[in-house]
Amino acid sequence: MSKIFRFLIFMVLLVFSGRALAQEAPDWTNPFPPYRIIGNIYYVGSQGLASYLIVTPQGNILINSNLEKSVPMIRESVEKLGFKFSDTKILLISHAHWDHCSGSAAIKELTGAKYMVMDADVAEIEAGGKGNFQYGDNPGSRYQPTKVDRVLHDGDEVKLGGTALVAHLTPGHTKGTTTWTMKVADGGKTYNVVIVGSPNVNAGYKLVNNALYPQIASDYKLMFRVLKSLPCDVFLASHGKFYGMKQKYARMKEGQANPFIDPEGYKSYIAEREQSFLAELAKQTEAVK
Repeated sequence: MSKIFRFLIFMVLLVFSGRALAQEAPDWTNPFPPYRIIGNIYYVGSQGLASYLIVTPQGNILINSNLEKSVPMIRESVEKLGFKFSDTKILLISHAHWDHCSGSAAIKELTGAKYMVMDADVAEIEAGGKGNFQYGDNPGSRYQPTKVDRVLHDGDEVKLGGTALVAHLTPGHTKGTTTWTMKVADGGKTYNVVIVGSPNVNAGYKLVNNALYPQIASDYKLMFRVLKSLPCDVFLASHGKFYGMKQKYARMKEGQANPFIDPEGYKSYIAEREQSFLAELAKQTEAVK
């Protein structure tokens, strides 16, 4: 067997073994109809991976590039809504996990958008996923390294065409997980919009004695304090299932109350996620005694 042939076999096995560790959920690649959520906020993601288009007179902001294979779907969704994909001026993400940022390099190349990322996630983004405390050694969690154009810090504003988004550091899920807030006018009223980064403790996360992320537990506690402090009328997140996107979309009807205005749903979700985190932390703390 030639060296080249053996190398090709090795690469195929490497790819498949990596993907086995970083499985795509089926709904991540299932198309979903693009639609207007409220004001100048539109949904352009898949059934399972959320991506948001914020439309302004001076160009548009895209939140989450999702998978590399998601980019044509996102572009098609933007264009179905009547907007130009090339008008994407700013690209943001919720956090540096491959399912939310693998498409960033392609979107930058296609649109020339400026890529803006929270400081604690920048190194991973520019290393293509290397250095992540949980998935850094998993080839299936890697993506094309992408240059960040603006390093964001907690409380920074991203402004374009009269729209301002605020970046809130909500760490734990990744070190730089970002929750975005903005105000939106609709129907003569102004609403507080919250786009949650992720409050989840993934399977395998080590909350106690984590040498690669020593402050992970305290960061999660900080994240919940921040999320509970944010005024929320419109509840959105990095995955549609976090806020019942499919069910709320099905309830959207002309002239009726917008189901995405859900302050109580936001409070309930954050409370449930905090209790889940605390239970896992107590379990792991007990296990090391």
